[in-house]
Amino acid sequence: MSSSPNGPSSSVHGRAAFFFIIVTVALDMLAFGIIAPVLPKLIIQFEHGNISSAASITGYFGFVWAAMQFLFSPLIGSWSDRYGRRPVILISCFGLGFDYILMALAPTLSWLFLGRVISGITTSNISSAYAYITDVTPPEGRAKKFGLLGAAFGLGFVIGPAVGGLLGNHNLRLPFWVAAALSLLNALYGMFILPESLPFERRAKSAWRMANPLGSLSLLRSHPELSGFAGVASLYYLAHEALPSVFVLYAIDRYSWNETAIGLSLTVVGLCTAAVSGGLVGPFVKRFGERHSLLYGLIFGVAGFLALGLAARGWAVFLAIPIIALWGISGPAMQSLMTQRVDESSQGKLQGAINCIRSITIMVGPILFTQVFAVTIAPYARFHLPGSPFFLGAFLLALSLVCAVYVTQHSGVSVPPEETTSSLSKN
Repeated sequence: MSSSPNGPSSSVHGRAAFFFIIVTVALDMLAFGIIAPVLPKLIIQFEHGNISSAASITGYFGFVWAAMQFLFSPLIGSWSDRYGRRPVILISCFGLGFDYILMALAPTLSWLFLGRVISGITTSNISSAYAYITDVTPPEGRAKKFGLLGAAFGLGFVIGPAVGGLLGNHNLRLPFWVAAALSLLNALYGMFILPESLPFERRAKSAWRMANPLGSLSLLRSHPELSGFAGVASLYYLAHEALPSVFVLYAIDRYSWNETAIGLSLTVVGLCTAAVSGGLVGPFVKRFGERHSLLYGLIFGVAGFLALGLAARGWAVFLAIPIIALWGISGPAMQSLMTQRVDESSQGKLQGAINCIRSITIMVGPILFTQVFAVTIAPYARFHLPGSPFFLGAFLLALSLVCAVYVTQHSGVSVPPEETTSSLSKN
């Protein structure tokens, strides 16, 4: 895994290296998406068909995966600063491939749980992928490259659930084998094509100095309005976890969907989300401004969660999905408003703080929503209420909306609509 003598300065080799990074990110999300429709079903199988018990266990699976991401993302990023991007990225790719093999062969829930621990660690290489692009791209071209990485994220998650659903219909273990093959083939390809991007003279002296995942949160206490927006963001991201935490279990319990139907619905979620993020956010913010985009987006989120929780038939879920997707208008507007409260030299630290909030909610959310779901569908439940996690999500978003109204009303900052598009694009 030594550095290439030419490095990414060669244009042909540089393009191939960038393509590898794009493929790595896409495959990480594709592999994640492939197992999304089948992992809860496999847990149900281990629990002998008890969906309530499986829901509770799934929450702990989600928690440990997110906890590993939270702890290891800054550490792996620091290791790449110290030892180079190439070894960290390739070791992570190989590790992810072998981890999927472990989960494909897992004879018990304990082995499957260990697989999720390893998966959370190995998929933390995304920070190194972003660092690689920063190394080889001039400042004026980074936004475009980061946008392509974002598209790779979306593409992987749109295709993955559909493929996983189809494969899972034949065998619940098959999606894990396919995910393993994709990760290992990508790692082997990277061994031949990926040069080192970080010269020895630019490497950090220590691998631990910047590895504290909570260090950036101090910025949010430096400005009263940032503290208010931190509350808005915390409730926003926590509510979001209702969907990945229980949607598959909810569809199995309430509609008796198979893997194909679940994969199709997740693909529709990905397509609607991509359409809103890529095509609607800019025009909407230009028309209504950032404050109203934030508030309207949260209202759409509340309505979408209520529609999903009340959907008595499977077809009604597909009507609720576009409404929930419109919630995506509020996220970019919220981040843009936050960036206006710090100076240019603190923008990176702000994004780190926002990501830290997101990581904490990803840890808390699966436990919260799966336990609520498990209790309200259990045989002993006084009221059978399978939509309860989504009603809780709607409540959290309503609280976020109240906070957002207060924070933006008293901020004293008014951004003309024509200025918002440029600020969002900078984000």
